[in-house]
Amino acid sequence: MGDCIYCGKPAGFLKNEHRECKDLFEKENRRKQDLFEKGNREMVALVSSTITEGKPLNSLEQELRSIAESHSINSLDIKGHLIKGWEEAIDKSLEDGVLTKEEDSRLTDIRERFSLSQADLDKNGAYTKLVQAAVLRDIFEGKIPARVKVEGTLPFNLQKAEQLVWLFQDVQYYEQKTRREYVGGSVGGSVRIAKGIYLRTSSFKGHPVDRNETVNIGTGILGVTNKHIYFTGKDKSFRIPYTKVVSFQPYSDGIVIQRDAASAKPQTFVTQHGWFTYNLITNLAKM
Repeated sequence: MGDCIYCGKPAGFLKNEHRECKDLFEKENRRKQDLFEKGNREMVALVSSTITEGKPLNSLEQELRSIAESHSINSLDIKGHLIKGWEEAIDKSLEDGVLTKEEDSRLTDIRERFSLSQADLDKNGAYTKLVQAAVLRDIFEGKIPARVKVEGTLPFNLQKAEQLVWLFQDVQYYEQKTRREYVGGSVGGSVRIAKGIYLRTSSFKGHPVDRNETVNIGTGILGVTNKHIYFTGKDKSFRIPYTKVVSFQPYSDGIVIQRDAASAKPQTFVTQHGWFTYNLITNLAKM
């Protein structure tokens, strides 16, 4: 005769639970989990709306603690909700493609008030998005951004009065190559003229066909300045003036550039930041 693991009363021969007790236990667990998840969403939404709507920060921490307490959330997890709310606010602020100075200021205020580090905010790339958006805003306002700091020596030989705007690391570079092959066949038979030697009576009827394919040239650093696009890798380095580019084609993870030359082939740069790369380069080219 066993006892029910949920209520402690006799459960019957070779049993350790009542079906009703188990159902009630699982129902209560689901209720607590739903309450917990609802509280998490409310805390993130509160942080996000506080930033995007410019609400006062004075009562934010107390409001977060109140939600945490009423939804059985550990108050030590508040920092995580601040970070998630900050990330969500970044995405909302960039829905129109532009980060205003007011939005930038509110994001900075909450970061400083709660001592959120750059490492904390960039685990999912949110801080990088903030800096990228600020760089684009400077360009839209006709300014050459000076937000990138490089430690050590640049791998590029910048020209006089040329200023580095952004540096992309670990960029995959691709070029379009033309490969020629012959297709067709031959007809007729072979006539033996000596031991081991045959003379074909037919002629080859094939013809050359050129096929274009995109080839990975290697990984390197892509530098974007107010005058040029620079790339340097293990096997290849070059500079492209904006004045020599006829078209830019955006992709989700990079950009394709077509130079103004009869023999030029499309050049592809995979930066993992397609939206930013395209807007950065095209707007600098206009300047």
